[in-house]
Amino acid sequence: MTLKILVTNDDGIDAPGLKIAEQIAKQIAGETGEVITVAPAVDQSGVGHSISYLRPSLITKQSDTRYSVEGSPADCVLAGVYNVMNGNKPNLILAGINNGHNLAEDVLYSGTVGAAMEGALQGIRSIAMSQCYTKESQLFDDIFETARHLGANICSKLITESDWAVGADNIFYNVNFPAVRVAEVAGLSACIQGRRSVGSFSMDSIKSPNGRTFLMVNHRPSNLAVETDKSYKTDLDEIKNNYVTITPLKTNLTELNYLGKLQNILKNEY
Repeated sequence: MTLKILVTNDDGIDAPGLKIAEQIAKQIAGETGEVITVAPAVDQSGVGHSISYLRPSLITKQSDTRYSVEGSPADCVLAGVYNVMNGNKPNLILAGINNGHNLAEDVLYSGTVGAAMEGALQGIRSIAMSQCYTKESQLFDDIFETARHLGANICSKLITESDWAVGADNIFYNVNFPAVRVAEVAGLSACIQGRRSVGSFSMDSIKSPNGRTFLMVNHRPSNLAVETDKSYKTDLDEIKNNYVTITPLKTNLTELNYLGKLQNILKNEY
């Protein structure tokens, strides 16, 4: 089967991680496959699964296979599928490679994960990929070393070996590569989304010279994790142990454990 792969990200069309994702896509697609890139014109980190519902998005053709869109990562998925590919859906969407982790509740904010989520909603197999980094790994010659060397094999394994039916339950994958040399990777870990003890973001106020007040989002991820079901390992724990973490996510956010309780609370109201 000839593979058609759509590549996008949230760091923008010129981000170095996007080039790694394109290389991974080309390895997967092979000589007979097709790789199309549609990515934001500027950095869209932290926009989550938002779409530009109330304004048009300018699309610019940079080459026969690369396009930039003045919009969110989810916009780029829609633009790629319905404009660039004329509704001929790709076999796979790769989002990334994000410069930094997308672990635990990060997935709710991440434009990288948001792009993969939109792909899943469109009934397309989608994988979000992020390269973790530390102060030490930022000194590497290639901070994307682990993702570059392992990405194609992992994605191919997910496509060919996992029970991943197209559009089934809108499942998509979130992959995080540890901030170590590829030789130091401990292995691959299927794990659940972890949870930090407090939210990762706050809001700080900044005074301008003329006395005006501006607000700036501050990112302070907590290192304290909340206890979860010990039947499963979490992405927060496994990434610390130098594993590549792979978490299946879905678009349905319903908490089934509480649904029955809610039904009991409401059943006698009317």
